[in-house]
Amino acid sequence: MKLLLKEDVYGLGSCGDEVEVKDGYGRNFLIPKGKALLATPNNLKAFNHQKRVIQSRVKKIIATTQTVADEIAKVTCTVKKKVGDAGKMFGSVTAQEIANLLKDQGIDVDRRKIQIAEPIKKAGEYKIPVKLHSEVTAEINLVVAAEQEVAEPAAVKPDAESDVAKSAESVVAEVVQEKKAEE
Repeated sequence: MKLLLKEDVYGLGSCGDEVEVKDGYGRNFLIPKGKALLATPNNLKAFNHQKRVIQSRVKKIIATTQTVADEIAKVTCTVKKKVGDAGKMFGSVTAQEIANLLKDQGIDVDRRKIQIAEPIKKAGEYKIPVKLHSEVTAEINLVVAAEQEVAEPAAVKPDAESDVAKSAESVVAEVVQEKKAEE
C-alpha cells in the first residue's frame, strides 16, 4: 500500500514522504491515527498545494524575523550596574533586563529567545545571540558599565561631636539638679 505521510513517523519517514507499507499497518494504524493518507493522485495534488502554502508562510515569517534581526544588530544596549572594589558586579545582567532595554528602543523580543551562555558579572562589551527563528539569529551589542560611585556624606567634624556631647551633658546635669531640688 502506498501512503503519503502527514507527519514524521519514527522508522518510516518524515512528513511529505511517499512510502510503501503493508496493508494492515496502513489501514489499522497510520490512516486512523491521522499520520498518513492514501497516495492517490488527488491526495498528492492537495498535499503538494498545502505544502506550498505552508512554505510561503514560513518564508514570510523568516523575512519579518530577518528585519527584526537587522534592527537588533543596529542597536547597542547599555546597562549600568553597581560594581564593588574588586571590579565584581553585584548580581548579574539578566535576559529580562536586556529584553526591557530592547523594548525601550522599540524592539519587542521575548526574554526566552535571548541566549546568555554564562552569567554576565563583569563590566565590558558583550555580543549576546538572540534566536528569533530556527533559521534566524541576531546579535545584541551589550555594554555593561560601572555605575558612578555615590560620594559618601561628609563626616561629622570632631567639634560638632563635642558640641553634641556638651549639650547632652548639660541636659543630664539639668535633670539631676531638678531631682535634687525636688528632694
